[in-house]
Amino acid sequence: MSETSPNTLQYRVDGQEQAPVLVLGPSLGTTWHMWDRQIPELTRDWRVVRFDLPGHGGAPAEPFTSVAELGDRLLATLDSIGVQRFGYAGCSLGGAVGLDLALRAPHRVASLALVATSPRFGSADEFRQRGVIVRANGLEPMARTAPEQWFTSVFAGAQPAIVDWAVQMVRTTDPACYIAACEALAVFDVREALDRIAIPALVLVGSEDQVTGPAEARTLVAGIADARLAVVPGASHLAPVEQPAAVTDLLIEHFAGAAPDTSGTLTVPPLPAAPAPAAEPVPDAEPAGAGRPDPYEKGLGLRREVLGDAHVDQALSGDADGAFQDLVTRYAWGEVWSRDGLDRRTRSVVTLTALIAGGHREALADHTRAALRNGLSVEELREVVLHAGVYCGFPAAETALRVIARVVEEETTPPA
Repeated sequence: MSETSPNTLQYRVDGQEQAPVLVLGPSLGTTWHMWDRQIPELTRDWRVVRFDLPGHGGAPAEPFTSVAELGDRLLATLDSIGVQRFGYAGCSLGGAVGLDLALRAPHRVASLALVATSPRFGSADEFRQRGVIVRANGLEPMARTAPEQWFTSVFAGAQPAIVDWAVQMVRTTDPACYIAACEALAVFDVREALDRIAIPALVLVGSEDQVTGPAEARTLVAGIADARLAVVPGASHLAPVEQPAAVTDLLIEHFAGAAPDTSGTLTVPPLPAAPAPAAEPVPDAEPAGAGRPDPYEKGLGLRREVLGDAHVDQALSGDADGAFQDLVTRYAWGEVWSRDGLDRRTRSVVTLTALIAGGHREALADHTRAALRNGLSVEELREVVLHAGVYCGFPAAETALRVIARVVEEETTPPA
């Protein structure tokens, strides 16, 4: 097992030192052991590097804020062991890392396998809601539902020991790192960039995968120029665990023709220098405010992140001429909520207090949901109401407690 820093990942290496390198990336909630059943065959020809996500499998709990940051940590890890060019196979979140590397570091990736992967994983609301549930209840709800999401019912019934092992992987994950991964997946979206990927890609999906199934796989194949689809019968989301022989054979066949040379140092040729532009007259000074970015788009993105797509879509569709929603989006969210002076948690506390004072119950419910998304715990919400009661009046606080209790129950109750 490796030693790590905040900029690298926990990893292990199997196989001969001089063999070409194949990197395997795990799914959210799993460890590098999800690839155990591929290792005996892959290490015959490959030096296999597996890594754990932060806070998974005993790895240091250093949460990451984006898939790109996770990709950067992986590249730093590979740099530390002298790996420059490599094949890459990743499952689900691990596949998202592969897509990111193919877009930002294509000179490093010789060939790509995307297992149970999508260019956009569900909806942002879905992943942020998952984070709220974990923050309130821990990882037990995710552990209980993992078997039905990861395996077919036939496999789960026949292999209870493997199902128990999978549940334990989730239970032993650091909750803060799990939540951070959900936040990263909530904003991951490379649908418009797929046509820039020129790396040979195998898109592998279980026929029974209900998380990222054949439809998402076909989106990848349609968008990536050099991609082919492989559907594994009788497999769900964790196809490498459920159908190890079929997945291993597909990986060997795909990577056999793209073994990278990992000897020496990778040299990326510099881009040719651009010719110096011809001198142009200095333009007249622009009027004040000219060239300033329109805050609407920034505000709309932030509003969706905090309040959720469903709420914002409903608000926008309910405004007949759009003028009021434009005002709210542009100034409340694009100008005020987006300022750097306060973090989102603090802005949620301020907003809740103001809404309690004004008796705005419906908006209080909306911003209670936002506060949970922004990381406030149930205990902190109670403290906000207690404090507001002293300065805003006890009747207002009593009403607020009822509103907040209802929203908390709705938002933090795990799915049945």
